[in-house]
Amino acid sequence: MSMTATKTVRELALEIPAATRVFERFGIDYCCGGKRTLDDACAAANLRVEEVLDTLESAAASANARQDEPNWSAGPMADLIAHITSKHHKYTREEIARLRPLFAKVCSAHGRNHGELFETQEKFRELAQELSTHMMKEEMVLFPYIERMEESRIEGAPILPAPFGTVGNPVAMMVHEHDSAGELLRRLRDLTNGYQTPADGCLSYKTLYSTLAEFERDLHEHIHLENNVLFPRAIELEEGR
Repeated sequence: MSMTATKTVRELALEIPAATRVFERFGIDYCCGGKRTLDDACAAANLRVEEVLDTLESAAASANARQDEPNWSAGPMADLIAHITSKHHKYTREEIARLRPLFAKVCSAHGRNHGELFETQEKFRELAQELSTHMMKEEMVLFPYIERMEESRIEGAPILPAPFGTVGNPVAMMVHEHDSAGELLRRLRDLTNGYQTPADGCLSYKTLYSTLAEFERDLHEHIHLENNVLFPRAIELEEGR
């Protein structure tokens, strides 16, 4: 495997499944910002590209030794869709339900001294609403169509025309919505100083921020699987490539 700084972040994430953990550690956007080269991404984050490449090499070697990372670029897309819905969509809905009352509790106890909590709460409300609608559209419209396309190809049958023209149309909409979610995640990270609990923060405050940090990490992985794996494969299948 050729690992160079001229490859895009997306290419590296696809070639090395364990790379997503490395990118999370260094704060490199591999889901919505995956089209940038590693060199450019490191420059934007003020990172030494040599250090990131060394860490990627180590992660790749460890993953090869364990062989526990699924290769979602191969195998049925239906399996990838099942993974996205059963793991990431399920997790997102559960954590939204958990975070809403936790936000209310922390804002009530600490809002007077930490006014940024109220904007953080509002930005999370926006994100939760966007994601809830977004996931519903995927599960009711886009994902079933991708599964039907794949079934038709396996059976050697023609792919039925989509009511939305081409699969690229809803994909473009989903990618746009992912970009919006990415912007809200960045705003949440800024408002919370990288999810660092202030010195006077109670256990609920710490729990809120640690839960938000994990929510961000999972959503990055979630968007990566759709933007960089599922959607390109669906477009290639429709185009007969």
